[in-house]
Amino acid sequence: MSTPTPETPPERPNNEPSNKKDSSVEERVDTTLPDSQPVVDKVEDKPATNVSLISGESKPRQYRVDNQSFFMQRGYQVLLVLGLIAAFFLVMVYQTLFGRIEQPAKKVTIEQGQTYYGLLPQWQQQIPLFSASVAKLYIKSQVDAPLHSGIYQLPENPTIAEALQVLAQGAKAAMVKVQIIEGKTSKDLYQTLRDNDGIKKEVLTADSDNASIAKALELDGILPASVINDSDPIVNHNLEGWFAPDTYYYGEDTTDKQVLTDLYKRQQQALTEAWEGRAPNLPYSTPYEALVMASIIEKETSVAEERPLVSAVFRNRLNQGMRMQTDPTIIYGMGSRYDGNIRRKDINEKTSYNTYQIDGLPPTPIALPSAASIEATLHPADSDALYFVATGTGGHKFTNSLAAHNQAVKDYLKVMREKKAQAASQ
Repeated sequence: MSTPTPETPPERPNNEPSNKKDSSVEERVDTTLPDSQPVVDKVEDKPATNVSLISGESKPRQYRVDNQSFFMQRGYQVLLVLGLIAAFFLVMVYQTLFGRIEQPAKKVTIEQGQTYYGLLPQWQQQIPLFSASVAKLYIKSQVDAPLHSGIYQLPENPTIAEALQVLAQGAKAAMVKVQIIEGKTSKDLYQTLRDNDGIKKEVLTADSDNASIAKALELDGILPASVINDSDPIVNHNLEGWFAPDTYYYGEDTTDKQVLTDLYKRQQQALTEAWEGRAPNLPYSTPYEALVMASIIEKETSVAEERPLVSAVFRNRLNQGMRMQTDPTIIYGMGSRYDGNIRRKDINEKTSYNTYQIDGLPPTPIALPSAASIEATLHPADSDALYFVATGTGGHKFTNSLAAHNQAVKDYLKVMREKKAQAASQ
């Protein structure tokens, strides 16, 4: 009897899971492998990392350490990063040397002692990616002379490279020295500029006077009406005190108008800054009155530490309604009549400036005060002194009473007699 051939079961799709066991056929899987035959060839001695726990794949991934595409990708990434760094650096260098600041063409004044490095903050504030380090390296490589003081004409919207090119010409350009000593008068300043052959004359002509100078400089507005309209020729339109004393250097062919305007702006700035931070309870109602007082302090002492004390004396006297009684005001009011001596008749003469004969301040300053004297005027010392007199040995003696002051005067006269006798014996 023939045995029937079993029917082949139909194939199931690959994506259909088979969790059900055939009841009639039970498959056995022999998991035991012979030692002599491995399942797969090893790629390397180390076992492949089983990533099935992470990736969910049923087989571990295997990598070859000599995969060239892996290293090529890493190389491209490194090159890309280096390229970006190089591009950023090039942009930074370009912006530093050729980035422009927005400003009109103008003249700039370089003070004595300034350096090229001191010019960098202006560019650094206005130009994105400006690098002070790059600029310093450029200056070091391109400039072989120090920055010379003077007035320079910068072009409109300059780059740092263009500015350095202009400023480097200072070493070759002839500079004109203008020296105005503290305590000198505006009249002295005018004569200094007239005598300087390197300064072009536009304002200080042969027939110029106070009124024409003030008009040419367009400075009428800074003077009180009482000064503009005063009949005294010394007072009328007098710009005394409005020019900052110092030593300056200007390029040849600079005009007297440019110099005077520059000095006025400096003095105005010093006065404005000191006035804004002034001490309380001062007897000055305007900055101009403070400028008048500063000029008197400038003439009364050349000792820096005495300025606040002299300021305190005059403040105290004005607050108490006392006359200032200061000799330099007598001298200024005498004008060209002053011959080096003050006589009793000069003290008794009532001029516009003689503070022995008038109350309060004189109508204008009597000299060109320094910034230090302006500062002392608006920040007097904490002192009750009402008098001071020279000691004869340098400086002054400050006292609170008339009796003490009179004794200080006697001491001064004694010192002067001894000096005179000593000089005669030699």
